[in-house]
Amino acid sequence: DTLVASGVKVIEITLTTPGALKIIANLLKHKGLLVGAGTVRTVKDVKKVEDVGAKFIVSPDTNEDVIAATKKLKLVSMPGVCTPTEVAIAEESGADILKLFPASILGPGHLKMLREPFPNNHWCPTAGITLESVPKWFEAGADLIGLGGPITKGGVEKVNENVIAFRNAINEASKVVYRHEVSQ
Repeated sequence: DTLVASGVKVIEITLTTPGALKIIANLLKHKGLLVGAGTVRTVKDVKKVEDVGAKFIVSPDTNEDVIAATKKLKLVSMPGVCTPTEVAIAEESGADILKLFPASILGPGHLKMLREPFPNNHWCPTAGITLESVPKWFEAGADLIGLGGPITKGGVEKVNENVIAFRNAINEASKVVYRHEVSQ
């Protein structure tokens, strides 16, 4: 509820969270909130998540069966990728967005290099994104970023402040990248 009150419009609840399916169902009561499930690793879990009403599936890996099941149910598929082979598999399987994971270890340069042979994908780096690194990720070609710990850092009383700080950083980075693309 704190995230929603802070203006967050998209929330992923990982299936490793105790009571994840119930949390997803409860979040869906908020009008205008896009809710999905993360750490989805099996076809069985895809169905469970769809049954409670989630709209997108995020996985830490590139599992063709999970991608296919997700697409069959008309949900958004966001598998985790790290290598060119995983990107190719995810792309060929019909993934909608590619989750670059773990982003902080790979760095923005890795995303930039992957975009060159795979220019037609939407990219979402996750894990270890910081306020300071936001501009670098967008310059490297991120379409969106996944945030978890940085938003909740400092406890519930800091959530709103953290959301505002990241929203401002994302908006500013997006403007800079857009201006750069238009001027080329």
